[in-house]
This record gives sequence, structure tokens and C-alpha cells, in this order.
Amino acid sequence: MEFKIKGQELLTKIEELIKEGNARKIIIKDDKGRTYIEIPVTVGVIGTLFAPVVAAVGALAGVAANFTIEVIKKEEEQSQPDKK
Repeated sequence: MEFKIKGQELLTKIEELIKEGNARKIIIKDDKGRTYIEIPVTVGVIGTLFAPVVAAVGALAGVAANFTIEVIKKEEEQSQPDKK
């Protein structure tokens, strides 16, 4: 699932996705498709590591005007066959 979002809305959307709890990983890309940050959404991120993640996302919001947020949900990752 992907979302197109403006820079000022980035932090709010990331916090919302983390609180929903069904995301496994959140990838933030610029409007050219370059990846800025990949956030693994685990218990550690929600707990003690959440503050630095929020700070990094907040800093990104000032870097570019438009972002794409790609969300890999828990059920999507489990349904993909292992690549070995």
C-alpha cells in the first residue's frame, strides 16, 4: 500500500500508521522514488526507539515537499513465499 503525501503531513501519517499496529515496515521515498528511510515497525521502535524515529521523520519533512509512504503490512509479508 502506498500513500502520496505532502511534507507537512508526513509526521502525522507516520505516527498514525505506527499506532494502527498492522504495518511491518514503513518506507519513505521522495517524489523521484529514492528511499530516504525504512522504518521497521517492531515493539522496539514503538517503545524506546520511537523518539529518534519521530525526530528523523520530522527532519525529512523539511527536506522535500512531496513524499511517497510505502507500507508493508504484516499479512502481506507473511503471504509472500520465501526467496532462497
